[in-house]
Amino acid sequence: MQLHPITVIEIIFTVIFLGALFIIAVLIPKTKRKIGLYAASLITVIVFAFFLIRPHWVNYQVSIKTEQLHAYLEKNYPGEDWKIKRKVGRQYNPYHLDVEFENEKGWFYTYWVKSADTIKQKGYAAPVSETENREPKHFQPEDW
Repeated sequence: MQLHPITVIEIIFTVIFLGALFIIAVLIPKTKRKIGLYAASLITVIVFAFFLIRPHWVNYQVSIKTEQLHAYLEKNYPGEDWKIKRKVGRQYNPYHLDVEFENEKGWFYTYWVKSADTIKQKGYAAPVSETENREPKHFQPEDW
């Protein structure tokens, strides 16, 4: 399993932070040491819970934002079909969704979804094989 560099950096800083907490907990006076170790253990559990829950939370939010984008596209492009995809990887914003319209294969339009009321087109990509110099059909310049 190969970890993304952002994940490696997060793990390194988390281990250093938790290690420092436990060192401090051991170095405090004996009368307070037990409380310090409990606090360090509780913080460790919270941090691990965060790392376990975060990917599921992001996926849940993306599913909601995909539904919001679908409703937006139905309102703005009635009668058309499209596919909504998300770029995979830690380096990509999970709330930037790529849309490929059936009547414009190979062209991808990136939408940023903040809420059902705030959806903006942030860019588009033409296919590599596109030799003709034409305007994209679903470009929304007012969002730029």
